[in-house]
Amino acid sequence: MSLAQFPKSPNKFHPTIPSAVGSRESLVQEGRDKIAEQKLIVDEVTDKVINQVMTKVPDDIASKFDIMGGLKEKLYNYVNQTYVNMFNRYTVTMEDEFMKKIRDFVDREEVKGLARYTPKEIIELLDKIGGADKFHTGEIEKSIVNMFGHLQGHIQRGVNDLETETNSILRQKTDVGAFVRGQNAYAILKCVFKDNELRPKYVYDVKLSINVLESELISPMYHYQVTIESLLKDAIQKHIQDLIDHQIQTLNDELLDQGKQELSGSEKMFEKIKRIENFTDDDKEDEKSRRYTILAKKFLDKIEGLRAEIDVEEIDPLNIRENIKYIIDQENIRNRGYNTAINSITSILDTSKLGYQVCNNMKNARLCHIREYEETDSTILPDERYAMKLAFYDQNQLREMKKEYDKQMEAFTSEIKMAWDVTHAHYESKKRFRSLKDFDDLANRLMSKQWKRAKKDREDDPDMPLWSEVGEMYNENSFVEKNNRTYEDRIANLESKLRFLTDLLQKMHGFQNPVERVILDERLKFMEKRFNEFTYLVNPHHIQPGLILDIDITTIKRKQYMLKGMANVLNEFLFGVSKGFADAAFASYARRRSTQRDDIEQSFEAEESPQENLFAQAYKTSDGGEIKGSVNLSPSRPAAKKRGGLKEL
Repeated sequence: MSLAQFPKSPNKFHPTIPSAVGSRESLVQEGRDKIAEQKLIVDEVTDKVINQVMTKVPDDIASKFDIMGGLKEKLYNYVNQTYVNMFNRYTVTMEDEFMKKIRDFVDREEVKGLARYTPKEIIELLDKIGGADKFHTGEIEKSIVNMFGHLQGHIQRGVNDLETETNSILRQKTDVGAFVRGQNAYAILKCVFKDNELRPKYVYDVKLSINVLESELISPMYHYQVTIESLLKDAIQKHIQDLIDHQIQTLNDELLDQGKQELSGSEKMFEKIKRIENFTDDDKEDEKSRRYTILAKKFLDKIEGLRAEIDVEEIDPLNIRENIKYIIDQENIRNRGYNTAINSITSILDTSKLGYQVCNNMKNARLCHIREYEETDSTILPDERYAMKLAFYDQNQLREMKKEYDKQMEAFTSEIKMAWDVTHAHYESKKRFRSLKDFDDLANRLMSKQWKRAKKDREDDPDMPLWSEVGEMYNENSFVEKNNRTYEDRIANLESKLRFLTDLLQKMHGFQNPVERVILDERLKFMEKRFNEFTYLVNPHHIQPGLILDIDITTIKRKQYMLKGMANVLNEFLFGVSKGFADAAFASYARRRSTQRDDIEQSFEAEESPQENLFAQAYKTSDGGEIKGSVNLSPSRPAAKKRGGLKEL
């Protein structure tokens, strides 16, 4: 059934069909007799004119008016013709102007009515009973949207697979770009490709860490132990910032209306800072302080220190704090963000054919371990496998992790230095008396006792730079390095020491293996393995508070099945939980008011009066909310002009 077979209502013209243009039986008339009303109007006007004429002229002249048809009939015809002409001109003008504006709108409304698959009478009945908010097709529309969304998701996954395969073929090698695509590269904390220890020629080991900051999360995350007071304060802060943003946007619109240049990025920032005092202050003790405008001080005092759980012996459902806790728990603010992340990663793994045998979700700690296999021994696991850790870290956790990382680094430094001293002592013990093996032997034979004493004093001086065959000058005293420990120089130095000691033993013993060499070799290999594992971990000094996804992947170099599958999982997960990186300069674009027109969305409904924002009303002050001071970037606001009846197009 095509839409063309339905006649457009404004173009439908017939004298008797209801609802047609020009119809005498139009539905608008509601049973009125249009012809009788017109006849009554013409008769009344004719009689008034006749009576006026007859009373003004003498009787002898009035008797002569009825010659050739009579005066009343002529006057009646003239009034009738004049009335018809006036009405026709009005009708044509009204129809032209009115139909031009509503023709397309009426067509759309008729199509909407047809798309409901419901007789019009039932629609009207339901609308009169409950209105559009009670009876509508919202659920069906949501189901259709969900179906198309799932379809789009499957298509997107297929396109991602094709894109990854194509990039791998074109590159002819594996790198970070093939694993994490460009639009998500900002989230990479660490990504390392290295050869597997057991099968270095055929198998890759990939270490990937993703850090999604708190400000980038779509749904904010909180630890389970966070207080209800903190949750409420965060919600109030978010609302205050929204109010400030709305004021800045209003100011910007006023500047544009006045033909002035809009605020720049730095001016917006200063304007926001100036308006903070309109909404809050630092006075915590005064109940009338602005900080307690939205939520009174007595409520915040009641819930001070209240966390996720209350002792069973202390619970009283009629207390204020228990009821506030019930409201917060109903909103599920505390668990919403973390549960969303877990649901996202597990559902993506399921739909991407990457199953898992272990899911250890420690909800109270905001930590989840997911592994493909329950076994952890790498010697018996297949070459295609993965394991991931999803965790949420706050500033306190990171502070403790940094302390432990520093202690571990100091422990490795002292242990490798001990191996250095023992190996050199073994080297010195194997020298023959008065033999020349190295530079130190030659220096001891040639140089004087005074030179040797000065050398020993330099070595004992703690302020002198340390020296060994590989160097020990660390760049760890700068301000940046003290606050963001990278340990790059120290790690390179310790690795060089281990290699130097291995070469020294090889130089001493060659292919012989006395018991001393065996002991030292075992110790050096053990230290090298453990130190490589330690440096393979993520340095907590470079983790920022937020969500951490730590993935360990083992994949065959020629196959890379797990690598390609996890690349799609990771990119889809980041799109689901992260808002992504946004530059404030580009994100501050607002729609111009000239494109915001009320007449685009036309409706026959009565206009609803805008509801007043109660929070904004509570913050209104007598001076218009402006802060007076020596620095004021806001232009002076002119008095509001009275607007006429015409609306701006």
